[in-house]
Amino acid sequence: MHDSSGAAAPLRLRLYISGNAPNSLSAIRNLRVIAGEHLSGPYEIEVVDVVTDGVRAVHDRILVTPTLLLVDHPHVRVLGNLSDTARVLATILPHDQPHARS
Repeated sequence: MHDSSGAAAPLRLRLYISGNAPNSLSAIRNLRVIAGEHLSGPYEIEVVDVVTDGVRAVHDRILVTPTLLLVDHPHVRVLGNLSDTARVLATILPHDQPHARS
């Protein structure tokens, strides 16, 4: 995916969490590590707490937290604390290969 200038559009990730629950905090930490170590292209991470913004969760049909959503492909989701790096990458990268680090 590229923007009008020809540059790669950012990989837009939205992580739904539930307050300071241990799995939510782990998911945030794991996602930041995965992005920092494995994504080379531009990316954006948005964290949405369903405790304070439940309307967004309903809109995106989030039933479980933590849930990672690929914003430009909302049917692409990863559930859980994102500790399985290979599974997370296999799920989000096929849709946006320019973001993978070799």
